[in-house]
Amino acid sequence: MSLIKAEKGEHSSYSLEFSVDKATFEDAITKVYRKKAPQITVPGFRKGKASRSVVEKIYGKAAFYEDAMNEVIPNAYEAAVKEAGIKPVGRPAFDVVSMDDGVVFSAKVDVEPEITIADYKGIPATKPAVSVTDDEVNAEIDIVRQRNAREIEITDHAAETGNTVKIDFEGFIDGTAFEGGKGEDHSLKLGSGQFIPGFEDQIVGHHIGDEFDVNVSFPADYHAEELAGKPAVFKTKLNAITRVELPELDDDFAKDASEFDTMDEYRADVRAKLEKRKAESADAEVEGQLADALIEKVQGEIPASMIEAETENYVRDYDSRLRAQGMDLNTYLKYTSMTLDQLRDQLRPNAEKRLKYRLALEKIAELEGIKVSDEEINAEIKKLADAYHMPEDQIKALVSNEDMGKDIAVRKAMDLVKADAVITDAPKAEENTAEAPKAEDKE
Repeated sequence: MSLIKAEKGEHSSYSLEFSVDKATFEDAITKVYRKKAPQITVPGFRKGKASRSVVEKIYGKAAFYEDAMNEVIPNAYEAAVKEAGIKPVGRPAFDVVSMDDGVVFSAKVDVEPEITIADYKGIPATKPAVSVTDDEVNAEIDIVRQRNAREIEITDHAAETGNTVKIDFEGFIDGTAFEGGKGEDHSLKLGSGQFIPGFEDQIVGHHIGDEFDVNVSFPADYHAEELAGKPAVFKTKLNAITRVELPELDDDFAKDASEFDTMDEYRADVRAKLEKRKAESADAEVEGQLADALIEKVQGEIPASMIEAETENYVRDYDSRLRAQGMDLNTYLKYTSMTLDQLRDQLRPNAEKRLKYRLALEKIAELEGIKVSDEEINAEIKKLADAYHMPEDQIKALVSNEDMGKDIAVRKAMDLVKADAVITDAPKAEENTAEAPKAEDKE
């Protein structure tokens, strides 16, 4: 097996010719014959008992050529690529040039593009201001407060907007009950807009046990055409009234909702966590600006096969995110009335940007002579093993040290770009110093 020629073509491509000697090809034919022989039926012979020469006489000497070529191509191609000193991307298309003495193959293959990048130091970026207002702290605490709320049954006064009621109802149009217009012990928050306009307003002011008519008209654009625009009467009975009682914002609440003993400590912790979250978001924003700048600075034509491969990676990532949310790709496509090709078209621009960003950082790592030690690779393996709760050996089996080293080098290249960037802090917005809710405030 040897390389005959390697010629650089257009658009980051190479044309290769490489050979497989006669003996190696003959061994491959023999191997294929032995594998297929048990399934071959030849008249006058028991199944699988006909010799290779007999089979070739009946079916032709080329009967095993295609499978034999598939046997020898991978190793021969790999050797040719190594000898040519190229880094192929995508899957090449193979052709047979000749079979005079062994086999000569040709292959056209895309290779990693020769890109250039300049002026990657001193890139300007604006970092969003990191500030946390009292309103934001209050909003975070209120989420926890709502989570710890309890429902209180009301028996001593009429229903009010904001209360939750349980009702029996049955709807009539021109004195005739209509399908879908009946419910029993239905829970409804007054003011939520869950029912058609005017319905909830007419429950306000009624007491438990009241039976009354609710007179409304269905909207003209109501989804059920047979009901749209028609007046209706709902015979209604009010079964129960409840309201939400929020816990008081005192030290007892802090103890229940957090690891702290006082509201002051709890509030300070909430503020610190919000500040950390915003700081991380600000850093990500800066990195996004730098990434966009690097993408614009990349010079070089990227093969279509690389973009398509990255697009497929994007599709797989998209599917994984959907599955994490309880949905798969096929279901998503069905709900969105989208084809897989349309999704690919939608994702391709971002895939191309991600690819350019990666190539930019790889080039910077090369230009800056960034090295990755075995210790760094081992530390990364341990980090991944801990994160995914997998043995380190399993991580090593999934990702090669070479690929791991490339990933680390890329990160180090980005760290260098960030360290050399000219980052300007955006001005802080004027803080809203609204008072925190008092302990006695309730809904």
